[in-house]
Amino acid sequence: MFQATRRRLAIWYTAVTAVLLLLFASGVYLYVRSTLIERIDDTLNHVVEIVERSLVIEPINNHADRFRINVEASFRDNTGTVEDDHIDLEWFSPTGKLLWSTLSEPLNIPIHGDRSGETVRVIKAESENSKFKIQNSPLLLRQVTQRVEVGRQVLGYLRVSHPWFEVTKPSRQLIFDLALGIGLMVLSVGASGWFLSGKAMEPVDESYQRLKQFTADASHELRSPITLIQTNVQVALADLDLAEAEATTSLQYRQQLKVVERLTQRLGKLVNDLLFLARQDSGISKDTFSACPMDALLMEVVGEQQLLVPEKEIALSLDLVDPPASETSPELLENWFTLVGNWDQLVRLFTNLIANALHYSPAGGRVKVELARIEGINRVSGLRYTSAQLQVKVSDTGVGIPASALPRLFDRFYRVDPARTHTTGNTATAIATGSGLGLAIAQAIVEHHQGHIQVESTQGIGTTFIVTLPITLES
Repeated sequence: MFQATRRRLAIWYTAVTAVLLLLFASGVYLYVRSTLIERIDDTLNHVVEIVERSLVIEPINNHADRFRINVEASFRDNTGTVEDDHIDLEWFSPTGKLLWSTLSEPLNIPIHGDRSGETVRVIKAESENSKFKIQNSPLLLRQVTQRVEVGRQVLGYLRVSHPWFEVTKPSRQLIFDLALGIGLMVLSVGASGWFLSGKAMEPVDESYQRLKQFTADASHELRSPITLIQTNVQVALADLDLAEAEATTSLQYRQQLKVVERLTQRLGKLVNDLLFLARQDSGISKDTFSACPMDALLMEVVGEQQLLVPEKEIALSLDLVDPPASETSPELLENWFTLVGNWDQLVRLFTNLIANALHYSPAGGRVKVELARIEGINRVSGLRYTSAQLQVKVSDTGVGIPASALPRLFDRFYRVDPARTHTTGNTATAIATGSGLGLAIAQAIVEHHQGHIQVESTQGIGTTFIVTLPITLES
């Protein structure tokens, strides 16, 4: 599918470029051709002016008002000169009779008084004495005809001819050069279009692959609890008839229903997580933002999570970094840890991070949550902030995460150990809980609040998640 799309894009790039090049080449050809014709016409008109000035005009029979052209005196020195320039001269009487010509054979073309220039076609048979040895092929000439007058008396017509190959020969060469250039350019654009279309399709291909992977993972995650629910329901229904006869069967029936309840809850949570991520991706989420005191929010989340730590004997603490002593503004001190955000989403964010830290910390370990307000340059990430930020660090003393797993840690359904099942929650290298959407949801919430999240981990020492959120959101 993507190769076909890439091929179509490359073809479109090439076709559009070829059309543009053809239009450009046509314009260049027409401009050059018209320039050549204009130059020939200027040359012919210049010859006409020179020859007209050299004409010897004599009175007829001593009549002062009647004149004639002395052909022998006017044209005796012009033959050699015009042959060198590929220009032929013809002199006609006032009645159109050819009186003198540099051509060995007359052209038999009627007189047309056109000083602007015209192109004529002459068909001549092969002749040994002919200046133009052409066998039954048309001869094209560019001609300018000038009527010579004295007062109102027409003395005759001067016609100057120039071979048309002075236009066709460079025009053909130009067409060949343009065709060669266009061909090379089209091939280059075709190769470039194939390369660029591949580059353009890479994000689409990557998104498509991620969508396929997401769909496959979601199907797997949904299939497992549904299958277990069906199995337990079938067993419960099979034992329902014996429930009254055997007390043990009644207890087993109750346990199976509890399993169904837990699986249903897990399935509902998975669907809610998928729906949340889908809304964030599509941008249709209409969450309301308001002032959120982060110190109170973290106290609430830590208080809820402390109810879960006695079993594992994990020390969970919250540390609020006090404002500097130089800060004396009462209003600022009162709102030192307050930012604009969505309370429910932020509670979900830090609940996920703290629950992860508790879940994967060994018995007797320690989980520390730290809240600080930072400005200027962050010494941890090296980022420069133009406004105040709140930074929350969630640190644990677990075994850490391999460096190779860090780049994909926030991918949906990703687990550090892909073979891990939901029953092996104590796997040493595992970091994602439940369906593997916890950290993906955390990242989506942070990005929704225009912040960023990063993780630092050292195997054998522990892991630290760092969340940085702006005090105010940009519109």
